[in-house]
Amino acid sequence: MRPHNISLADKTDVPALEQLVNSAFRGDSSRKGWTTEADLLDGIRIDQDSLNEMIDAPGSVILKYYEDHVLAGCVYLQKKGSFMYLGMLTVSPEMQNKGIGKKLMTAAESYALSLECDTITMTVLNERDELTDWYKRQGFYFTGELKEFPAQSKFGIPKKDLFFKVMNKKIKKDSL
Repeated sequence: MRPHNISLADKTDVPALEQLVNSAFRGDSSRKGWTTEADLLDGIRIDQDSLNEMIDAPGSVILKYYEDHVLAGCVYLQKKGSFMYLGMLTVSPEMQNKGIGKKLMTAAESYALSLECDTITMTVLNERDELTDWYKRQGFYFTGELKEFPAQSKFGIPKKDLFFKVMNKKIKKDSL
């Protein structure tokens, strides 16, 4: 069950989602929060075409979080067998450290359980120790698997050698 301020995004939300995600991860606006990737990557984090593809992908949803009628956060989820892939967990830089990320994570876990998934899997950039630590506090652990950072510039232009670390979290109904 999702709180009333968390709902499914649709294509009418794409422009606002694009602005939110890019403001949280790239450029000067992202430096207001602790989730910035501005020192690691140039370019944008997401574009409208990619968001539309995510919404249209089979087994995929984007959950959006509103606070005081303002889009404050989102998370992308895609069912892959008994796993739920979690990506793009985003909180507006001006609204970070208020528990919104934890609320989105709880909603993501509830959604995964509703689709009979027992594990949430995700990737984190190797240079993001503070983010990795946050996910560990949420119950995630390293699988030992590493993935290449995509070469396409639409995901950003690396300023350093980057790769992804795969993290998982086992979930069950009594853990929420």
